[in-house]
Amino acid sequence: MRILALESSCDETACAILENASLLSNVVVSQIDIFKAYGGVIPEVAARSHLEAILPVIDQAFQDGNLLKNGQNDWSKIDAIAVTHTPGLLGSLLVGTLTARTLAILHKKPLYAVHHLKSHIFSNWLTASPSYPLLALVISGGHTQIIRMTSDTDFEIIGTTLDDAVGECFDKVAKILGLPYPGGPSIAKAAKSGNPEKYPLPIPKIKDLNFSFSGLKTAVLRAVQKEVDVPISFPSHELKNLLTPEQINDFAASFQNTACKILLQKLKKAQKIYPDTASIVFAGGVSANSALRSLAQKTFEKSPNSPKLYFPDLKFAGDNAAMVGIAAYHEILSGRQPTDPYSLNILPRSEIS
Repeated sequence: MRILALESSCDETACAILENASLLSNVVVSQIDIFKAYGGVIPEVAARSHLEAILPVIDQAFQDGNLLKNGQNDWSKIDAIAVTHTPGLLGSLLVGTLTARTLAILHKKPLYAVHHLKSHIFSNWLTASPSYPLLALVISGGHTQIIRMTSDTDFEIIGTTLDDAVGECFDKVAKILGLPYPGGPSIAKAAKSGNPEKYPLPIPKIKDLNFSFSGLKTAVLRAVQKEVDVPISFPSHELKNLLTPEQINDFAASFQNTACKILLQKLKKAQKIYPDTASIVFAGGVSANSALRSLAQKTFEKSPNSPKLYFPDLKFAGDNAAMVGIAAYHEILSGRQPTDPYSLNILPRSEIS
């Protein structure tokens, strides 16, 4: 079975073609360079950029997969189409879903609408085969959740953020420190030259398995203001001008270390609640963080009967279409019926249903 998959939920336009679980092509056009000057994604601009890129991206995927006939895309070699349909930026999602619906109708292919967070989780199956039951830590710019799975189709959200997502917190702290967007890679780079113990930051005492990151962001802001000796009324966007490179690196390292500890403490607690956990999978853009990966290994390798840890390949950690295709493949194997292309609606909710 060959699946053509599309992803356009935020600021990456992507198309991948899979043959069963094997990747034939994976094309991603990022809009990061467009939004660096703004420090974040502008939804209207993102949607227009998707419009410009999506058809060339599809053509490139056919070319990279050697699926051409007489120089044209050979749709007879495609058995199904998959597309991200929720959650995400409404305009961006519309570009992807309308394209997928049109292609499904035009070429008479079954259509599978895939949840974005399921795709991130299944990105681990592109390079490995995690065992069930498992815990998935989904961490990105828009989401922070712990999800328990007992099969390909059984999802239970057991922990979620009460305010900011961890990736959003990385972006906001980076902005305070004057580091470029996106914040995750910028903070990780600066943290390599910093002292993670230099500035003690609080770990929120949130009940159950839920998260909170808004307080950590504020704690960093107050710590920076104290370090440079300015009142709390001082404009946050001007703090970067008062910091030395050494201070920036130390704040980046201290924040990153605290954020990773918050994530892993909750994950460790979840593993104790569900001792039958065979695997722990990390998913989403923040899962690419090398400090998190290293600390996770140290945290769980000390545990008796520790579950096996899985991280997506770095090229699959961020938004891409390969993860959409592999998620659709597993859903098809589980007996899921195709989506009616004439009635597919965009549902920009954040939770898996």
